[in-house]
Amino acid sequence: MKDKTLYSLHANICKALANPIRIEIIDVLNNRELTFGELQTETGVLKSNLSQHLSLMVASGILVQRKEGSNVFFQLATEKIATACQIMREVLIENIKKQSQLVKKFE
Repeated sequence: MKDKTLYSLHANICKALANPIRIEIIDVLNNRELTFGELQTETGVLKSNLSQHLSLMVASGILVQRKEGSNVFFQLATEKIATACQIMREVLIENIKKQSQLVKKFE
């Protein structure tokens, strides 16, 4: 029997991505670094809630953070995170189109 550790780690990353606010954060951070305050302005998420999401994303390796003076900056750990989310969005759009075509058949 093969080791299933990789599947478990993969599932943990997927769990960390399974939240609309976190997906929005990934979209906002695509190809740029922002401070906590800038992220809060961009997303409109309450400070305490945003802090929890960012902490989880850093702990799971989705984001990296750095401090500069009193500012904390966040960026994607790898651009592949944004690519993965974009691919999933494309799958979603394809599914919506298929469902739409199915509905048209019954109209």
